[in-house]
Amino acid sequence: MEEQPTMKRLSIPYFEARLDEQIALLRSMVELESPSNDKEAIDRLGRFIAEQIIALGGQIEVVPQSRAGDHIIGRWDGTHGRGILLLCHMDTVYPSGTLQTMPFRLDERRIYGPGVLDMKSGIAIALCALGALQGDGGQLALPVTLLCTSDEEVGSNSSRALIEALARQHELVICMEPALPDGSLKTARKGTGAFTLEVTGKSAHAGSDPESGVNAILEMTYQIQSIMELADHSQGTTLSVGVVRGGTRSNVIPARCTAKLDVRVMTPEEQARLERAFAALKPVLPGAAVRMLGGWNRPPMPRTTSIQRAFQQAQAIARSLGLELSQGSAGGASDANFVAPLGIPVLDGMGPIGSGAHSPQEYALRRSLPERTALLAAILSRWRASEPA
Repeated sequence: MEEQPTMKRLSIPYFEARLDEQIALLRSMVELESPSNDKEAIDRLGRFIAEQIIALGGQIEVVPQSRAGDHIIGRWDGTHGRGILLLCHMDTVYPSGTLQTMPFRLDERRIYGPGVLDMKSGIAIALCALGALQGDGGQLALPVTLLCTSDEEVGSNSSRALIEALARQHELVICMEPALPDGSLKTARKGTGAFTLEVTGKSAHAGSDPESGVNAILEMTYQIQSIMELADHSQGTTLSVGVVRGGTRSNVIPARCTAKLDVRVMTPEEQARLERAFAALKPVLPGAAVRMLGGWNRPPMPRTTSIQRAFQQAQAIARSLGLELSQGSAGGASDANFVAPLGIPVLDGMGPIGSGAHSPQEYALRRSLPERTALLAAILSRWRASEPA
């Protein structure tokens, strides 16, 4: 029996035959440099992506921003249901001009360039999967929304509310961040916090009047030791003191010291435990004062029942394509972290396989592009709405 046209378009060989076209699309996006802090550059890339969406029959909405780049929304009608939201971000960590020392290039196995892995390949996969479903006989199982934001690498401050609002309107959210190095999807992520511990003491002459001073740096050493004891590796809870600043001169008892902390947790329970511990911090030295500033940037994304069910369905679809899909956890956070607390199933890491994100060695594996595009296209055409948790 002859294979149906739709099935041919969802096969890995179909996308392998069109890999050169996909790489050309990817190259165009990589060479449109888009650092997070350059609105004009991100908006140029946004206009390019909007043109691709229109060419694929999507409806465009531009969400203007005064300082960040504008966010781009593309929409395609499906046959029924609340739909699938694809999450992408256009910004990269690389400043404009990086292409001069880190040009787009490829060899037999890898594709190199600033942002090629994180996450312009993810956008290329989404666009090519949607393109494969627009021809004769193609069909989306559910309506699809593609959201391309402009500030993920700097905390998603302008896009978080939009991400959460759109997620609530959809049956499933798929984040096109890179896969884990072995190709696994990320079905759990740590929540992240950026905190600053501020210690206040009292200055005095270190030689002639040390007794009247309160050494803020000494107090900070006690506080850091106490804070580091809050880590619980069995629960995936990590704390790291990355920057400490204090004092003015060696002969002056320092009156102020600050420490910047990176905090990561796997569960809301651990997040609450640390919040209580931070609120209960007390100084050791008489006359010193301590307070914790900052807060959580992204909440934890635990592997919930609904996420696990969504993964199992994606895994079954992958097997129908001859792919074996696995799952894992990530220590870093993404925009998927905003979705998980809403109770909506989210699959993260649907982008390419590669390594070296945020570094001069960043690359995506060539073979992973047709595989991930076929998988995404199959999900978009076959997804079944899950029962409530």
